[in-house]
Amino acid sequence: MTLESDVSDLWDRYQDGLTAADATADDADTLDAFLAALEASEVRAAEKTGDDVTSWEANEWVKRGILLNFGLRATEPREYGDVRYHDVLPLRDTADLGDRGTRNTPDGTAIRRGAYLGSDCIMMSPSFVNVGAYVGDGTLVDSCDTVGSCAQLGANVKLGANTLIGGVLEPVEDAPVVIEDGVSLGAGCRVTSGFRVGENSIVGENTLLTPRIPVYDLVDEEVLYGHLPAERRAFTRMVESSVGDHDLFEGGAYKPAVVATHVEEETLEATRREDALRE
Repeated sequence: MTLESDVSDLWDRYQDGLTAADATADDADTLDAFLAALEASEVRAAEKTGDDVTSWEANEWVKRGILLNFGLRATEPREYGDVRYHDVLPLRDTADLGDRGTRNTPDGTAIRRGAYLGSDCIMMSPSFVNVGAYVGDGTLVDSCDTVGSCAQLGANVKLGANTLIGGVLEPVEDAPVVIEDGVSLGAGCRVTSGFRVGENSIVGENTLLTPRIPVYDLVDEEVLYGHLPAERRAFTRMVESSVGDHDLFEGGAYKPAVVATHVEEETLEATRREDALRE
C-alpha cells in the first residue's frame, strides 16, 4: 500500500459517511503521515507538466488528503504562545527550519501543519502559511502576508508586505494559485482564484491578479485571462467599461485591467539591490 492508495481508500470511506468519531487509530496515522509528507515536499498539491505557466495541474488525491484532515479531525483547544485557540490542525513544528537556514521571526509568524518551506526562506511577522502550501528555496514572505491553502510559490520569490496569495482547495481538480521562480510581487498585491504568474515577472504594488480581470500583454499583443506569462512587468491600469454608456455614469465608467510589458533592466537592477541587502 502507498500513501496515495491509503488516502484514496480513506476518501472513499469518508464519502460513504465516515466521520471523525468513527475514524480509527490507523486512519489517524494515515492523516498524520500525509501531513508529514507535505511538510517534507514528498507530495505537492499541484505540479508543472510542461514548459508554460499554464501547464500546472492539480494533484487531486493530495487535495483530498487535505480535505480529509479537516473532515476527520475534531476541533481541539490549542495554544500559540500566550494565545489559546481552537482548530482541527495544530501549527507546524518548525524545528527543522533552522537546519535549512530558513528564518521565521517571532511575534506572529504562523505556519500551519502540512505546509512546506524550503531552504533559506524568510518569514517576517506577522505572516501566515496555510496547509498544503509550498514555499520554494530563498523565498521571502514579508510582514502581513498570507499564503493560502495549496498555493505554490517557487524559488527566490519576493512577496511585498501586505500581499495575499489565495489558495484553491476546492474543487479538487482545479490547480491553486501558482507563483513561479524569481517572481517579485509589490506591496499590497492580491493573487487569487488559481491565477498563475510566470517566472521572473515583476508585478507592481497593489495589483490584483485574478482570472476575472484581463491581462493586456503588450509583448505578444494579446489579451489573457488567468495567467501572466514569464518575464513580464505588470501593473494596474483603468480601461473603459461597457456600463459607461448608462445614464448613471456621467463622464463614463472604468474597470481595472492589468498591463504587461517587458521587464526593464532598471527594474531588474533594483531587484538585484534588494537581493544584496538580504544577503
